[in-house]
Amino acid sequence: MNKISIPISIIIAGLMIAGAFVYTNQEKTEVLSPREVAQIAIDYINNNLLEEGETASLVSITEKSGLYKIQLKINNQEYPSYVTKDGKFLFPFDILGEGIDLESDLTQTGGTSTEVPKSDKPDVKLFVMSYCPYGLQAQKMFLPVYDLLKDKADMGVYFVYYIMHGEDEIDENLTQYCIQKEEKEKFSDYLSCFVVSGDSEDCLSQANINETKLSSCIAETDSQYSVTEKYNDQSTWLSGAYPLFDVDLELNQEYSIGGSPTVIINDQVVNVNPRSPENFKEIICQSFNSPPEECSQTLSDEVASTGIGGGTGSSSGGSCE
Repeated sequence: MNKISIPISIIIAGLMIAGAFVYTNQEKTEVLSPREVAQIAIDYINNNLLEEGETASLVSITEKSGLYKIQLKINNQEYPSYVTKDGKFLFPFDILGEGIDLESDLTQTGGTSTEVPKSDKPDVKLFVMSYCPYGLQAQKMFLPVYDLLKDKADMGVYFVYYIMHGEDEIDENLTQYCIQKEEKEKFSDYLSCFVVSGDSEDCLSQANINETKLSSCIAETDSQYSVTEKYNDQSTWLSGAYPLFDVDLELNQEYSIGGSPTVIINDQVVNVNPRSPENFKEIICQSFNSPPEECSQTLSDEVASTGIGGGTGSSSGGSCE
């Protein structure tokens, strides 16, 4: 199958899958999770449309304009498509492109695209993969704001439901999850060390983490969510490529998390661009009904480097999906 015939087959697949979805889901009206929808589409394409030796794999799935956007890879070439959240219809955009966002503001350089809901005590969730370069960049952005506003807002780091950076990422996700659960007051010290050095053992020591508590929490969490069991069983992986990490699965489903980093403020996905502590602080402060005096403090306008390490960078738009 050559590069010309692949997009055409996927265009045809849009019609075929739509019919198949209507038939198999005619009584199903609930919204499916991103993982379920991606698996349906990938399985159908692989089982019915591609020639022997050809395989479609999932690159990413995100929410966009009330649909799931699925990025497919076939023969080392990527193709974007969209699927309805009930898993009934696939809309491929391979030849015409993704389309133009008619509500976008081309002059916008930062901040959020929509007004952030307000509350007395904002709820701020940062979803990451702990070894995603852009997730690490977002954590560096998060830390100064967390230190400033942690007593005024509910702030925490959460984890995307699949793994893209190997077993080390599973271990680090579990470590960060359990530090927040068991000794949250030490989380900032640990994370500030880890995002620069990447040496978890040394950072645990520097932050004076109770390793007995930590080990017990990791073992319990691993067992509860079958993290290692699913890692060792590739048949459970997302599209056969990405091990599952279901510790925050319900929240991933609730907010349709599809990549690292994703910021949620008061139950709304928020675009933070540029990823500077000052910009992030300003966005959160706008979400207070009555901003606290801490909001008058000025933080750094610099964007941190991606990946592990210190220094600054220039990119604010990347993600692991």
